Amino acid sequence: MPEEQNRTIMAVDELQAIIQRCQILEEADFKGEDFNLFQVAGQKCLEDGYAAQLLEVIQNEKNKVIIKNMGWNLICPLVRCIFTYKQEDDKREHCLKILHQLAQLCNPKELFLGLLEQIEQTSAEQVCQTVMLLLQPLQTVLLKLQNKKAYSVGLSLAMIMNQLTPLPVPYTKQQIQEDKLGLCQCCNAVVDFAKPFVNEVVKNMEKSSEYNDMELKEELLKFCMKSLKYPLLTAQLEQLEGIEEHPFQHFAIEIINILWDIRELIPLVFLHRKGKSPHWENQEFADLEQKNSADSLACLSYLMFVQHFGIGCFPMVFSPSYLLQCNMTHIEVLLKRTEESVLSKGLDLFESCLLRMEDNSLLHQYLEFRDFINVPQDLVKVMTLCPIEHLRKKSLNILQLFIDKFDAEGKYTLFRCLLKTSNHAGVEGYIIKNIKDQIHLSLMARDNIWFTGHHLISLLDLVLLLPEGAETDLLQNSDRIMASLNLLRYLVIKDSESDNQTGVWTTLAKIEQNFLKPLHVGLNMSKAHYEAEIKNKKENRRESHSSNTVCSVTVSGEKMPAMTTEMQLQVLHSALFTFDLIESVLARVEELIEVKIKAVMDENI
Repeated sequence: MPEEQNRTIMAVDELQAIIQRCQILEEADFKGEDFNLFQVAGQKCLEDGYAAQLLEVIQNEKNKVIIKNMGWNLICPLVRCIFTYKQEDDKREHCLKILHQLAQLCNPKELFLGLLEQIEQTSAEQVCQTVMLLLQPLQTVLLKLQNKKAYSVGLSLAMIMNQLTPLPVPYTKQQIQEDKLGLCQCCNAVVDFAKPFVNEVVKNMEKSSEYNDMELKEELLKFCMKSLKYPLLTAQLEQLEGIEEHPFQHFAIEIINILWDIRELIPLVFLHRKGKSPHWENQEFADLEQKNSADSLACLSYLMFVQHFGIGCFPMVFSPSYLLQCNMTHIEVLLKRTEESVLSKGLDLFESCLLRMEDNSLLHQYLEFRDFINVPQDLVKVMTLCPIEHLRKKSLNILQLFIDKFDAEGKYTLFRCLLKTSNHAGVEGYIIKNIKDQIHLSLMARDNIWFTGHHLISLLDLVLLLPEGAETDLLQNSDRIMASLNLLRYLVIKDSESDNQTGVWTTLAKIEQNFLKPLHVGLNMSKAHYEAEIKNKKENRRESHSSNTVCSVTVSGEKMPAMTTEMQLQVLHSALFTFDLIESVLARVEELIEVKIKAVMDENI
């Protein structure tokens, strides 16, 4: 115990000795050695638990000049000690008071660099705690700075956001409530840190309508754009049961409030203003900057039009179709992502825009915009490739919603596009069913030229054919083939040869040549192939005397997982059943055609 006391007394004595030596020196006479000795002695006091004595030294008016010049060196050991003490420990309280005193007394420029260095060097596990600890002194120092204030504020915000960005964003209710690394709390603390600088910009803009000092405003805009990309783009922003004040909702609202206060919200939403983008000689950096900006703007639109944050600031003068047009670029950005949190935002934004519109109100001319063609194609990719079932189902519902909003010519053009680009039999079958529904409405109303006559015949050329003739994989294309046969059956039943509103009777020979005959040949070939496979498997099973032999089988050009012989036989029989189903519908269609033609011939006789 005496040895420990001696070490402590030595640390305090060393500090006092350095202080007394420096008190008699002029500020300009301080040497590098003095700085080092002060730092070592101060660090020893902190590490040995004598923060109270160090605090007395710092508060002593006689030491003001010394602390002004040398105090910033204590930031690193001070932060380290604060994290070692428990919340209720008096020593921790003394350390916090020292930190407050240093913010008041130190040279602002030196302390600013010291604080940033500490934030930059902290570990990922402690970054949020470190940032929250140092935000108040950093804010104090920045408010004192006269020169390069905007640059320093921007550097601080960029450093903080860069340090936070690698952290995983809490997504589930449990993760948000636990806030393990403190990210939720930290993000909202950073917004509070920025508020005095926002207020400064607002006051300057109120003083003069021609506010020329744009630097601080630009730095705040950059911060908002970064915040929209991280954490808000990937954050869970829906209201969660049991969480009264959702931290990310609060953060999002604060970011939108800043954008409104600095008069950038409406320009960002409607003019896609991106601020002063740096000129990058390296194209890779330029592309990254553009992508980051696109992600941020897409997130902003989601917050405005889905979550309705800041919607009170919104001018209610725009038509639903114009709002859809403004958002299609953002929807496309979001739908190209694969993360559930981002993809779901794209679907929600698309759905929200479509639900504002009346059915049949979207003019076909909108399909001349690239986004109006790209987005449904992206939607098809989500429907067919996304591993998350509820997103696949939602994307299908939204595709139908999108189709419903177009006028007749728009639907017609969209159907042609999707039939040519989807490359998926299930999607093609779905589109063909939609075509059938539109033909039905046209026949009932008798006022739609796009789904009757020569326009329809042109569309049927894409529908009533086998992509690769008789060689087409019928199993893989079964959804499309069944939908096409059902459409043809409907046309034959509903449209008489004498009326021929749809034009199907005029083009019947072409349909038989391109669709019905190749389908017959394809069915015969496919059935023969699968029946031979079944026979072969059964013979192999008898020879091996076991139904548990594991091997592989190829169906529709894709190798299936390893299966027993019995499982393979089930797959092969299922394929035969599909062919029988197609064959029965085909027979019914041909029977109907024959009956109709015979009836006309009998009338003529």
